[in-house]
Amino acid sequence: MSQVPQSFATLEERITADYPSLSRRLQQTAKFLLDHPQEVAFATVAQLAKQAGVTPSTLIRFSNSFGFSGFSEMQLLFRSRLFDELPNYSERIRAVRSATGDELDSAQLLWEFATAHQEVLGQLPGRIDPKHLEQALDIFENARAVHVMGARRSFVVASYMTYALHHIDKPAFLMNGLGAMYGEQVKAASQEDALLVVSFSPYAQESQDVAEQAHQRGIPLVVLTDSPLSPLVRFADVSLLVYEAEVKSFRGLTASLCLTQTLAIALGVRQDKARDHLEATPAPLSN
Repeated sequence: MSQVPQSFATLEERITADYPSLSRRLQQTAKFLLDHPQEVAFATVAQLAKQAGVTPSTLIRFSNSFGFSGFSEMQLLFRSRLFDELPNYSERIRAVRSATGDELDSAQLLWEFATAHQEVLGQLPGRIDPKHLEQALDIFENARAVHVMGARRSFVVASYMTYALHHIDKPAFLMNGLGAMYGEQVKAASQEDALLVVSFSPYAQESQDVAEQAHQRGIPLVVLTDSPLSPLVRFADVSLLVYEAEVKSFRGLTASLCLTQTLAIALGVRQDKARDHLEATPAPLSN
């Protein structure tokens, strides 16, 4: 028996290779599945069978023919495709329509998003290593200035962190990449500064390049990312791992914004204590 496909790409290759030998109904199923992967990710067997013009048992038989125990197991690979390849919003919205129907209950969707974000926020403190949090704050406190970089979806978190640092009087610079100048902007940072890079799967190449350059130049680097397997982790002095809510393939930023707000406020408290200590220290007596 052939090995069960472990990725969508492998499954796609198997379906393509086996297509000529499939029965007419299974060929019809194969064509529908590969032509509509975003719908397959979240719709029920009944919904997909209706759209494909086959019976639900045909879908189950199709998944069994490729070694899966059931349709749900095969469907996980279609979901992973959405998360790994990040199709555009149009594709993901079509997937939501396929799963919910045209009569979308907006209030119900709001409840789904709110509940998912509540769950990740509740889990956030337990997932962040307190030692790593303090190490990141040490780096920021000792830095002359903090440079912050986040491309694409991560830009929201990076821009907020820069905003918050300005408000606690910590010199901060947002690497915005205008004119494709990320390489030049990272050159403005020195070993006396610190760099925070925010990057989530599928990890923008620009973020990886900036992190690698900073590492090579000895700039203290804090990485905020979503997995210990993130390609940025190997360059970081400290890695903070954040898990975001996912609802119908749309991922949030609630936990990341909460963490960056915590970092900024905790750093502000440290700076305020340092100023108080400095003011309370008697000036040396002159001769």
